[in-house]
Amino acid sequence: MTEQRTSEIPLPRTPPEAGAAARTPRLSIGLPVYNGERYLPEALGGLLGQSFTDFELVVSDNGSTDATEAICRGFAERDPRVRYVRQPRNIGLAGNHNAVFALSRGELFKWAADDDVYDPDLLARCVAALDATPGAVLAHCYTAVLDEDTGVTTPLTYPLASAAPRPADRLHSLLWDSGGDDDYGVIRSSVLRRVRPYDSFYNADRTLVAELALHGPFVQVPEWLYVRREHAARSSRGRRDIRAWCASYDERRADRLRHPVVRLLAEYVWAYASAIHRAPLGRRDRLACYGRLGGWLVGRTVTSATRGIGNERLPDPRPAVP
Repeated sequence: MTEQRTSEIPLPRTPPEAGAAARTPRLSIGLPVYNGERYLPEALGGLLGQSFTDFELVVSDNGSTDATEAICRGFAERDPRVRYVRQPRNIGLAGNHNAVFALSRGELFKWAADDDVYDPDLLARCVAALDATPGAVLAHCYTAVLDEDTGVTTPLTYPLASAAPRPADRLHSLLWDSGGDDDYGVIRSSVLRRVRPYDSFYNADRTLVAELALHGPFVQVPEWLYVRREHAARSSRGRRDIRAWCASYDERRADRLRHPVVRLLAEYVWAYASAIHRAPLGRRDRLACYGRLGGWLVGRTVTSATRGIGNERLPDPRPAVP
């Protein structure tokens, strides 16, 4: 296992002149946040300190009760690229992710988290990768994990065949393998508008990434420029089981009568099937994708039958380390 210490986050570069905010930016960054006061200043500083500067940063505050609002308004006053929006009520993780994209204007889009660490060249490398690969729909870099308890940053492998030329091969990998954090990559907005928005059924983030992959391959920058911070307050720590995962994205999913676990799983499977139906695929590729989905469904059904699905514990989503 390779271990390394994380470097300090640089101070933000001098922001562009105020008139830059009136122009349509090349890239939009959407940052949904709720009670993120602890790491938010560092995250905003890391994003605003990027070497690529032609972007807007849309922050949607999900009704925070801590100092999040004051922090965001302070950054917005100092940098015209920051647009701060406060939701009148908590609309859930899914709703807040969709809100920042709905407010975006750029031809490229990236979701960002309030507790992660961003290398100054992350955006520049991802945008350059998309420019060099016109057929790609998404660009990201390798992910590392910062353990808040130890202060050690561990680089992770990238296990997905998301660059495969055949849609069925890309889908197969995204069905069976975990990792990559590609939903936080730089995405072509025109493609993101054509796929199903963030939803709140089980593993809805995986189906979103899979549907993007049906529209085209991904490109990976082979450098660890994105660091996911693991800490006790991270929202994923509270997702003990399928229902808890879904309720964190939409509180209505906590209703056991309206949203039994069987429904949450059925919506998950149906999202893959409907994504294949919507995708711009030829007949042969579409049939091949349905075949891969059928094989995965059989395999998952057998696995679930052996351990029961009633209140299934969530697996560790992290990919292996080298």
